[in-house]
Amino acid sequence: MATSAVPDAIDALLAILRAAPALAQVQIVDGPPVDDQSGADQLCIGYQPGEGESASMLQEFTYAGARRREENGVINCWIDSWTGDSDIRPRRQRAFALLAVVEDALRGSQTAPEAPTLNGVVQWSQVAGGSLVQVNTDQGVRAGVAFTVTYLARI
Repeated sequence: MATSAVPDAIDALLAILRAAPALAQVQIVDGPPVDDQSGADQLCIGYQPGEGESASMLQEFTYAGARRREENGVINCWIDSWTGDSDIRPRRQRAFALLAVVEDALRGSQTAPEAPTLNGVVQWSQVAGGSLVQVNTDQGVRAGVAFTVTYLARI
């Protein structure tokens, strides 16, 4: 029996997002970026700048007998949209458009009925919150959205 759903939940989230047609031109990274970050759009799963943790979990027994546990999990994620321009508005709009794609990818549909369960790994998942970061440098502007995907799993 698994001790946590975190590893499989991250793997499933990556698979769902990599299969999303609207993210085909976005670099999707497992964890922190380790190579060239000059691409216009990047989506990191299990990473947020300045955060030490990739994911967190809290477990408790579901009922007497101590046979099953419920796990509430949080996966930290980061969207980054960069350009050499000086106008931040298009980058901010793009970052939130990418967040909308992530949110839509986790909703059940006829073509992906198991998406909210991360393909059966958890009972449900959702984009739960986020924050906007805007940076203006001598190399251009960057807008980022730090967000979390939360889930409930039974292990």
